[in-house]
Amino acid sequence: MITHLIFVGLLSLLSSSLCQACNPNILLNMDFPGNDITFLYSPDVNHCQLLCTQHPSCLFFSFIRADWTHDDRHFYCYLKSTPSGEPSAQTPVQGVTSGFSLKSCSPGPQPCLSELYQNMDFIGGDYRSLFTGDHKECQRVCTQDPACQFFTFVKQNFSNKVKYKCYLKFSWTVPRTPVIERKAGVTSGFSQKTNQTQHFDKVCQRKLFPNTDIPGSDIESLPAASPEHCQTLCSTHPRCTYFTYNRNTFVCYLKENTHEIVTRADTGTSGLPHRSCQLDDNWARVAYEGVDFNGSDIRYELMDDADTCQKTCTEDPHCQFYTYADETFFDRSYRRRCYLKRVITIPAPPKVIKVTNVVSGFSLKNCP
Repeated sequence: MITHLIFVGLLSLLSSSLCQACNPNILLNMDFPGNDITFLYSPDVNHCQLLCTQHPSCLFFSFIRADWTHDDRHFYCYLKSTPSGEPSAQTPVQGVTSGFSLKSCSPGPQPCLSELYQNMDFIGGDYRSLFTGDHKECQRVCTQDPACQFFTFVKQNFSNKVKYKCYLKFSWTVPRTPVIERKAGVTSGFSQKTNQTQHFDKVCQRKLFPNTDIPGSDIESLPAASPEHCQTLCSTHPRCTYFTYNRNTFVCYLKENTHEIVTRADTGTSGLPHRSCQLDDNWARVAYEGVDFNGSDIRYELMDDADTCQKTCTEDPHCQFYTYADETFFDRSYRRRCYLKRVITIPAPPKVIKVTNVVSGFSLKNCP
């Protein structure tokens, strides 16, 4: 939830800007200078536009292409916003392509990212490597692996020591709440839409260890609303072998140790991930009272109760989770507000660079 009143007016303007007409236009060799929210790496302008569309507050963007010559900022995707929803300026610049968020357009299914990128390396996110005959086989392996979201293949003529190497890579496709904290008078929860791409006949049986800590071997820590939510995060990450969840701080510690599991008595909850079975999504149906999912606001609407807020989030194709402030919230100006929220969940490389004799691309799980 936004805690400073200065943001309230910006949210209202943002809400009105999201109602503007769909503008899918791409402007070649045009820069929208300034108004940056953040930048991410992207292999092309279409992927950059998807990043902007999924970012909670991005309304337009500028993408620096491979033919940019002013400096080494290739493949930078700058996400931008203004209270009016329009760029403050448009400047012709060679090597830059700009465009607008597709939030106001009719949302389609999960995007099919079928493009192959020659002489481009997707750096980071590696969890497995193997040898394949060519980049097409590497992409097939990535598509068939439930955890793989993108890959980089090293060609035969790259070097004598590294060739025919297929690197499988991971990025989060499940929503991660940015900050979770206790706050009286609020209720938070998740959209009831399920976005599972893998479906199995067997339902997973939960394996949780109450009052147990598994110390050490941390690979990542993330906010989580419950031990079950933490278990889902661990089950999604290909390197996670077990986890520990701290209820007091709402922190989920993902751990990797394939050699041993050592437990000790503690106030936390630990557990094992699920593999090759249908994940239980009941954790996402819980309304967490007295809990605030802070940040990542798309907009807010006034409504009478948390149940209506949850229903509104579920019906909104862009909403992934929410926070509702009820009539007991300490600040009257925030009461009855339902904050709809989201984070980016499309596959996204941590970094993109130019490298000769490599090929990169994405999983084809969402393609026909």
